Amino acid sequence: MANYEVDPSVLSDFLPPKTELDFFNDTCYASLVGFRFFDTRVKGIRVPFHTDFEEINLRFYVRYCQNGEWKRGVVFIKEIVPRRAITFIANTFYQEKYQTLPTWSSVSALPELLTVHYKWGRRLGNEITVMASPRYEPIGEGSEEEFITEHYWGYAKQKDNATKEYKVEHPRWNVHPVKDYNISCDFEALYGKAFSFLNQLRPSSVLLAQGSPITVYNGNKI
Repeated sequence: MANYEVDPSVLSDFLPPKTELDFFNDTCYASLVGFRFFDTRVKGIRVPFHTDFEEINLRFYVRYCQNGEWKRGVVFIKEIVPRRAITFIANTFYQEKYQTLPTWSSVSALPELLTVHYKWGRRLGNEITVMASPRYEPIGEGSEEEFITEHYWGYAKQKDNATKEYKVEHPRWNVHPVKDYNISCDFEALYGKAFSFLNQLRPSSVLLAQGSPITVYNGNKI
């Protein structure tokens, strides 16, 4: 998770109705995130050739007030996956912004170094590499890591100008201390001119989180 401090005005056009930007210490973030799905099931059913795959997304953080309580969630600018059927299901039923492009990933675990590598896009021209300690540690209370990882709702603007809300459930993650990283990404080509400034911007932080079982629930309109 490569986390960038961004001007809130950049994200205003992408806000789903009834949500507002979520800030950490008065800072607005967008994150470039790479992860692997393993043993994926849709309503409990494994779809052949669609159970293990990468996803690389650009997202930002919002909140929504319901009955006086705040729900903290994410909005995706784009989610890139290697299978057309995944894109079809996500865009049709959740009206998300999936795109099908080639993806690739690798993990190398040595006694003193854990290296995680993602590539994606045409000719796999974009990449993230993170070198971290194999030792993991819990996320600190009130930390930036907690803010980035502890959002348990997804929000997506719908064609009728409503907002789709869905719950994402997973245990609290641990993180591996990052020693070094390399990011090469053409944000403008992948995510549009509004995000071209990220081509020259250094992330304020880079996280490597452990995975876990995750459940994504059916959505509701708000």
